[in-house]
Amino acid sequence: MIPLHDDNPTESTPVVTVVFIVACVLVFLYQASLLPQPGEAFVFQYGAIPALVFGEAELPETMAVAIPAYATLFTSMFLHGGWMHLIGNMLYLWVFGNNIEDVMGHARYIVFYLLCGLLAALSHAMTDPSSTVPMVGASGAISGVLGAYVLLFPRAHVLVLMPGIGMTRVAAGIVLGMWFVMQLLSGGMSIGSKGGGVAFFAHIGGFVAGMALIGLFKRPDVPFFSPGHRPRRWDT
Repeated sequence: MIPLHDDNPTESTPVVTVVFIVACVLVFLYQASLLPQPGEAFVFQYGAIPALVFGEAELPETMAVAIPAYATLFTSMFLHGGWMHLIGNMLYLWVFGNNIEDVMGHARYIVFYLLCGLLAALSHAMTDPSSTVPMVGASGAISGVLGAYVLLFPRAHVLVLMPGIGMTRVAAGIVLGMWFVMQLLSGGMSIGSKGGGVAFFAHIGGFVAGMALIGLFKRPDVPFFSPGHRPRRWDT
């Protein structure tokens, strides 16, 4: 299921969500403008490499160290591996991020997003601390947003595109619950595999982090398990 829109309007403009999306797009456009060799170096310098983060390896002498290894846990959130990776992440952030920003306020949302991304990256890194494969993408931080959303608005409806079937409305709890189960299954099957691929444990770690932290970051007047709002029509 591909989420397109939810029926949960906000009271404030999602300024931070838009800034995160713009930042990711601009960084990716810069990545795409680089020649293959500089582009690879850029990913190795700013992507999160578990072996570097845990001090078990260093970058080759031919590749200058741009920032401390721990800082890549944050910079990696703004890099992406391709157009589909970028588009998929930004779509999920746009659909679900505005409501989480709305219930936190802009400043707390920034901290929440980055903290979920950090915990997600560490979750992935700890599954293979000796890995020298860079992890990139906003998926971990966005997974935190999804974890928060499923606790706050599980009954809000989401317009989803189901390949081969068409568009339909589904409760957010079902959409995000199925997404999380897929991450668990895929993560389990990926255990022991080497090389690149999808960082499923970053998704799992970010989702759990979002569920755990939302109570600390949301406004006190926002209840858990809200039905959300039901507009009269879809604007698609």
